[in-house]
Amino acid sequence: MILTGRAIANAVARGDIAIDPYDPCRLSPNAYDWRLGERIRTCEDVLDAARPTDFAESVIPDAGMTLVPGVLYLGVTHERTWSERYAQFLNGDRTIGSLGIWVHVSAPLGHTGHAIAWTLEIRVARPVRVYPGMTFGKLVFLHTFGATASYQQHGRKYTASTGIDISRLYQELLSDGGQP
Repeated sequence: MILTGRAIANAVARGDIAIDPYDPCRLSPNAYDWRLGERIRTCEDVLDAARPTDFAESVIPDAGMTLVPGVLYLGVTHERTWSERYAQFLNGDRTIGSLGIWVHVSAPLGHTGHAIAWTLEIRVARPVRVYPGMTFGKLVFLHTFGATASYQQHGRKYTASTGIDISRLYQELLSDGGQP
């Protein structure tokens, strides 16, 4: 079940959900409108699942930054979110979709207990200018069923994530005897 905007506000007030920074004006009927953070990484070279990704990181200027097709950008949400009670689902929305921006298609689930500023996978259909702090999508909170297990307590590979994070699949490949 998806929480309504009012239920999200109540859960924030009770401490069951943390959104930092939190702005009640960003609540919509069934979600919270999240914003693009100020940093972005550009991944232009060949990506290799068995090696850490090379990237260039920059700050998105207040005047904006033009994203171009054919480049993988890794961004970060302005907000950091957490809940031990609810799972989270992060998506883009029609606002940015209408600009030809695809965001966070492959990893939208935030497990219970995962306290993060979300790493965003961003691709564009045409050149488009983006700005730090612009609305970039919706965050939905979901009731979980069954016994919950905190992401933090299981020592998952992204537990210590503090912002933009590259793929860590290479760690699994190395531990499974894969080729570095």
